[in-house]
Amino acid sequence: MTMTRFDDPAADRFRAEVSTWVAEAIPTEWRDTRQALGPDDVQRIQRSWDEALFEGGFAGLSWPEEYGGRGFGPIEDLIYYEESSKANAPDGFGRIGRVLAGPTIIAAGTEAQKQKYLPRILDSSEIWCQGFSEPGAGSDLAAVGTRAVKVDGGYRITGQKIWTSFAQYSKRCLMLAKSSTELPRHHNLSFFLLDMEQDGIDVRPIRQINGEQEFNEVFFTDVFVADEDLIGGEHEGWAVAMTVLSNERGTTEAATRLVEATTEIDLLGSCCSADKPHDAIRLQDRKELLRWHILRATEEKAAGEDWFTAGSVLKVQWSELIQDATRLGIDTRCPIHRDYWRHSYLASKAMSIYSGTNEIQRNIITDRVLKVAR
Repeated sequence: MTMTRFDDPAADRFRAEVSTWVAEAIPTEWRDTRQALGPDDVQRIQRSWDEALFEGGFAGLSWPEEYGGRGFGPIEDLIYYEESSKANAPDGFGRIGRVLAGPTIIAAGTEAQKQKYLPRILDSSEIWCQGFSEPGAGSDLAAVGTRAVKVDGGYRITGQKIWTSFAQYSKRCLMLAKSSTELPRHHNLSFFLLDMEQDGIDVRPIRQINGEQEFNEVFFTDVFVADEDLIGGEHEGWAVAMTVLSNERGTTEAATRLVEATTEIDLLGSCCSADKPHDAIRLQDRKELLRWHILRATEEKAAGEDWFTAGSVLKVQWSELIQDATRLGIDTRCPIHRDYWRHSYLASKAMSIYSGTNEIQRNIITDRVLKVAR
């Protein structure tokens, strides 16, 4: 039986379990020299953290037991992320698989798809990417132009995706494509689990302003995806995409970002000069406010209540909090962590764009949370 509140006595026992494990599992290299690590070293540690999560039984806390998880709920998930946040633990490299692909397949996939994909997502032996945004379809996701043409035994995919994180490392892609030119918007899309290791796929890394190449543009030319890798039914892709986005903007994603925000704000404590302590305190207050919003939304989710509108609020909160924290890091002119803050600040600029731009999230908040008539 899963918990529905954080004041459940079982929550204290589980928190102690997580706290002990995280403290013992964090690599010494990460604990002592995190700010000085280059991108290759960070990726190496993230991959080893994936292995540790799987071996320790923390990779799929809320996944059903029959698919390798522990059958817990959102409360246990958040307890894990809270304790990781306190310990400044690394994030895993296979997070798109665990946070987006796995829960989507559990919610909308066939039994055959679950048996085929979930084990390798759970142990992070296969990395996943998300094929949503296109040059002409970013915030307006329903406008995707990548075509899925029905052929014998499956579909042929042709088109382009952009801002595709980790595509250069991925085995599979959560692919949204237009499967009909006759049906209206939102009813003309299908969702696929596409094999990235086949001919016809051209992955071109995009060098970011911080020098890294996390994002990619990906070109698909007559790429085959079998009928068995269609998820949710033909032309029913919009509903599946909304499942993905609810996770991308949901409590688990916000909790992972809480870990990131905590890392940045804790470091600020050792960097802030005498004239900026109040700025750092205000960021601590905002981080605690984010934490309480996550707690409230998670308890609503665990109780089966409507928590979905909280996602837009949380996304704006965590993205702008991290951006402001890294901006303050730059302003401190800390000589020890100067390079770290420069890198983090530049990387944070994308946060208010991906996972749905903050401008779009504010529209959603206006319409669906505040219910302001236009």
